[in-house]
Amino acid sequence: MASEAPAVGIPDDVASMWKTLDPAVRAALIASESKDAEENKKEASVGGAEGRRAKASSGPRMDDTTANLIGGDSFVKRTANPQWIKVRSDVYDTVKDRRQKELDSKVPVDIEVTLPDGKTLSEDKEGNKYQSWRTTPFDVACTISRGLADNSSVARVTYTAFVSDYDLGEDGMDAVDTLAESMAELSVEDDADDKSKMTMLWDMTRPLVGSVSKMEFLKFEDDNDARTVFWHSSAHILGEALERLYGSRLTIGPPLAGGFYYDSYMGESSSDGAFKEDDYKNVEAEVAKIVKQKQKFERMVVTKEEALEMFEGNPFKEQIISTKIPDGTRTTVYRCGDLVDLCRGPHVANTGRIKAFAATRHSATNWLGDTDNDSLQRMYGISFPDKKMLKAWKENQEKAKERDHRRIAQKQDLIMFHELSAGSAFWLPHGARIYNKLISFIKEHYWKRGYDEIITPNVYNLDLWHQSGHAMHYKDAMFCFEVEGKEWAMKPMNCPGHCLMFGGKIRSYRDLPLRFADFGVLHRNELSGALSGLTRVRRFQQDDAHIYCREDQIESEVLGALDFMKSVYTTFGMTYKLELSTRPKKALGDKELWDRAEAALARAMDTFAGKGGWRENPGDGAFYGPKIDIKVMDAMERVHQCATVQLDFQLPIRFGLEYNTGSKEEGKAFARPVMVHRAMLGSVERMFAVLCEHYGGKWPFWLSPRQVMVVPVHKEWNEYCQEVRDRLHAEGFYADVDLSKATFQKKVRNAQVDQYNFQLVVGEAEVKNGTVNIRTRDNKVEGEKKVDELVAYLKTLQEEHK
Repeated sequence: MASEAPAVGIPDDVASMWKTLDPAVRAALIASESKDAEENKKEASVGGAEGRRAKASSGPRMDDTTANLIGGDSFVKRTANPQWIKVRSDVYDTVKDRRQKELDSKVPVDIEVTLPDGKTLSEDKEGNKYQSWRTTPFDVACTISRGLADNSSVARVTYTAFVSDYDLGEDGMDAVDTLAESMAELSVEDDADDKSKMTMLWDMTRPLVGSVSKMEFLKFEDDNDARTVFWHSSAHILGEALERLYGSRLTIGPPLAGGFYYDSYMGESSSDGAFKEDDYKNVEAEVAKIVKQKQKFERMVVTKEEALEMFEGNPFKEQIISTKIPDGTRTTVYRCGDLVDLCRGPHVANTGRIKAFAATRHSATNWLGDTDNDSLQRMYGISFPDKKMLKAWKENQEKAKERDHRRIAQKQDLIMFHELSAGSAFWLPHGARIYNKLISFIKEHYWKRGYDEIITPNVYNLDLWHQSGHAMHYKDAMFCFEVEGKEWAMKPMNCPGHCLMFGGKIRSYRDLPLRFADFGVLHRNELSGALSGLTRVRRFQQDDAHIYCREDQIESEVLGALDFMKSVYTTFGMTYKLELSTRPKKALGDKELWDRAEAALARAMDTFAGKGGWRENPGDGAFYGPKIDIKVMDAMERVHQCATVQLDFQLPIRFGLEYNTGSKEEGKAFARPVMVHRAMLGSVERMFAVLCEHYGGKWPFWLSPRQVMVVPVHKEWNEYCQEVRDRLHAEGFYADVDLSKATFQKKVRNAQVDQYNFQLVVGEAEVKNGTVNIRTRDNKVEGEKKVDELVAYLKTLQEEHK
């Protein structure tokens, strides 16, 4: 897949120019990209730089302008309710008085609020007019029902316009978000022409600053944004408990896809500050006190100087403020009870909304995810608005432990890892059988669906990645090395190499669509702390394909990709949901092209899923093109994002890709192709893990690494059993025979525990009749069959992917 790096410093006709440029000019262009990258880093938040890795035990990333170890004596030993908590609260109160004076100067004006059903409200039940700087989403919800107000975690508002005395910078909304990826929906740009830029999540208790063209009230049970806000608020509560109990120096505490964590400095990892499981009960008890107090979440705007004063003594917060907040600007903090934290928000109304909480696990990590930096303690948690939800979650967690792919893979002898190649799986014989079957399964589809398989190099001169734009933002995640004085790298994705192949000869409109499929080995330099089984690895393969097509072919190609996806996941027994992610704020390319492409995708999705069978995700497309996010659900109703279909307008520009249109009209002889990135499995490694847990280790016959075990009732039938096994092996099945000295009952049981799909029992009668007696791994007796009949039956299961 292409990375999201803007086309900076490289001209449009780069394919023809790059190789011929003077080395000094090349160096200047690369330096220009590096400079732009540094500027982008300054604009990126701590959490945003962390974003891709936040869900896998790494910390934020920022410019490394200070010494590696900064924690020092900011934490010496566990101390309950340290004095600095009160000092920070006093500073907060002083700043709050200043902000209140600013608020008092604002002039309330009447506003209107339109609900999703089109109904417009302008006053509450008592007839009081809605006003800017006074009325909150909670007030609006109460006009409808108090239950709605109490049960909503957050509001999603789309402003018609801001009132004249509202300023984004003054309100801290132009500031860096320290958890940018988790809270990306809060970004606002002052461009009323694009309504998505006026849409944001808004605290239920935060006064509105203009009339609202659409206000939605989001509940935990129904909306992902609501869950994100709920868990973000829960992370603050966890942070408050850690400060109260131990005097922890908090760093960051983001929400995750299923819960949250907080990282804190508690001295060196060998100190007494390190978390233990015994801490969980104390933390949960302290959280219960905080929840019972129903502490309000208060949002407040602070200047950079005020923030530095407020967090004096916490070197981690000081570094965030110093490096990420420009001089002369403002940011925001939130307070609940004793806790004051740097945060963009939004949050739930008060701590009482968190009805159920559990500390789930802990681990060690490092500041900025760098092992040269301070060691931090991480505590994970989960929370819900209902105790029954927590009980159900715990039950599902126990089931998930049983289905954990790492546990199953070890038990079934499928893969292994070794510290000498951390993050790269060693595929043992039975694991390799599944791996290769998955690849063969996709290749069968390629053959039927008109894809051309190609093979591309594993290593490239880094010039390629400058040309594609990946080096600008992705170089830290690449394995780079020197070859004859020049920098090279192992490929982390296939798309630039495919662009070279497309541009390697003159293409005609008759050649399109061109579908390149590549199972090339990819390497990404993931942080060691982020590695996790097969779901986050350094070496992997993707069922990666890129389609080069004309603009008028987008709809049919996307429809074909969706049909491909449906066939794959129906075979796996998994359901899916579709989302169309549209033009983001920093999109590159002509808006009219984006509009046409989005319309083509929407038509394809309507044809495929029916109107209403998919949802739009406004502004969440890649910068280079709109995309279809495909979220699949496994047997435990967990959501995985594996398959994807993305349009790309930028790589064809960066590589100067063109095709001959056949037109004789001047200026129209050549046109740029549209590039479609698509994957069905995504990473084969990750899909292996997903399927392992989806099936719980009970692989379907066609995918199973252990399909048949032949079991003799007595050793006199061993020779016949060996013949049956050899026949099945010759027919292409994974068959074994148990000739051990174990009892018959033990042999059958062993085969069932090892998840052989069938046990073929052989006794005197079967030998005489040239048959086998079939049992399933669930101990269901299917009866006697001739060996030829058995072979035909198994071939049918194999061919039909049963």
